[in-house]
Amino acid sequence: MATIETIPSIEANGAKIPLVGLGTWELRGRTCARVVEQALRLGYRHVDTAEMYDNERDVGDGIRASGVKRNELFVTTKIWPSHFAPRALERATLDCLMRLRLSEVDLLVLHWPNPQIPLSETIPALCKMKTDGLARHIGISNFTVALIEEAAQIATEPLVCDQVECHPYLDQSKVIAACRAHGMAVVAYSPIARGNAKNDKVLARIGVAHKKTAAQICLRYLVQQNIVVIPRTSKLERLAENAALFDFTLSEEEMAEIAALANPDGRIVDWSYSGAMKWD
Repeated sequence: MATIETIPSIEANGAKIPLVGLGTWELRGRTCARVVEQALRLGYRHVDTAEMYDNERDVGDGIRASGVKRNELFVTTKIWPSHFAPRALERATLDCLMRLRLSEVDLLVLHWPNPQIPLSETIPALCKMKTDGLARHIGISNFTVALIEEAAQIATEPLVCDQVECHPYLDQSKVIAACRAHGMAVVAYSPIARGNAKNDKVLARIGVAHKKTAAQICLRYLVQQNIVVIPRTSKLERLAENAALFDFTLSEEEMAEIAALANPDGRIVDWSYSGAMKWD
């Protein structure tokens, strides 16, 4: 069973981010609150939500029901790109906090790039949310290398992460390198490729050697590179499994074999606010 001691954190530009968090996309209502509560009781301390998920109230309910002290938690929410104009971003942030019933989030993230509103407007507004005390840290999501560079140049407060789709079937080495050059963490969403990893023969074979599931091997591959993972599950029994990643180590050969699973069609999530993204 996961405990707070068994989920290490990484540091990124002043933020201390637990390497395993709970993703809550598509979780709503009592199910969402129950999964959040159970995850925190097991020892998770990192919860990821977004205004687009329409579940911030439920996440907040789960946090309060868990009884875990607020200062032990790392709560992330994300602002939708239609709210990237400065005043809209501030209103959206306040609305997120109201729904979560928190005075601040640990990490406030821009959910997707929005080319219709210049980063020269949005990034200063995001920085203001930190200096105003509404967010302890700020970050970005689904930003390409070029956008990471642009955002980092504009920001007057440190950006602590880029949250991106990341799993063995997608080569994100360029984005990972850009993040590390700026001291930023990589946070992996869809880290088991929407469940595809569970049926992978390579991951399953490596799992047999370590007495782990294919999904655990997939997640270990990422956390062993200090990539934060936020797998989503609605099954309570999966919560402990998804966090049981720190009692074994993959060999260099195994890591290379898993990296070789990447392919040009590996991307699952290809939505963007403006149409096609020019992915790295």
